Amino acid sequence: MKTHILAFTLSITVCFGARADLKFDKNEIELHPKPDDKQAIGHFTYLNTGKTPVKFKSVKASCGCTAAQSQKDEVKPGEKGEVTATFNIGDRTGTQVKTVTVETDDAANPKTVLTLRTIIPQQLEITPTFVFWKQGEKPDPKAITVKVGKEFTVNHIKVTSSSPDFQTKVEEAGKGEFKIDIQPKETNSLLASTLTIQPEDSPKVFYATARITGAPTAPVAPAAPPAPVAPKAPTVPSSPAGQTH
Repeated sequence: MKTHILAFTLSITVCFGARADLKFDKNEIELHPKPDDKQAIGHFTYLNTGKTPVKFKSVKASCGCTAAQSQKDEVKPGEKGEVTATFNIGDRTGTQVKTVTVETDDAANPKTVLTLRTIIPQQLEITPTFVFWKQGEKPDPKAITVKVGKEFTVNHIKVTSSSPDFQTKVEEAGKGEFKIDIQPKETNSLLASTLTIQPEDSPKVFYATARITGAPTAPVAPAAPPAPVAPKAPTVPSSPAGQTH
């Protein structure tokens, strides 16, 4: 009996001692691409610290703008490798967060989520991106401020209105700033325009919106409920002449 118990204990010890254990150096990477970079690539390194091989089942990115793959299909004990995540920047700016889900046959950690955080420099900062006038308001010009990112050099910008009912004027304010004055011809009609803002010698395009909005209508008071009708007094029939009760 003692021999069976000892053998069973040893088998459990061997099973736990021989498990796989895939560990990633980092589960999150932050990248700062240059203004001209078209891709941002993150390298997530891993190490099999266990006693048995680890096989990859799948490596999936959270969106179509990111591709991910593992350097190896199987990682032997003591081996290193990496999962590569490639993010296509395109016209995106600001902070972009993408994830990669890795599934393996590691019983202890079958699923790992890796995070790729990309800080894309913004060429132009536009404030505000929406200006409006109320219907019937005086058609005075309103201003939009454009600031150039510190990683960029922009000497001129081109502004185009999608509607001839809005006129635009660009002024250089200095220190990488521009002022766009936009003015409607009149505010009697409901109108809208998309402003296309493009830095000189750059393929990137930015947008703002100008609109004539309807004047808010005054709230209508609810109709008063009808006055209650007083109940009629019951009619007492008259007695025939000559009869008394």
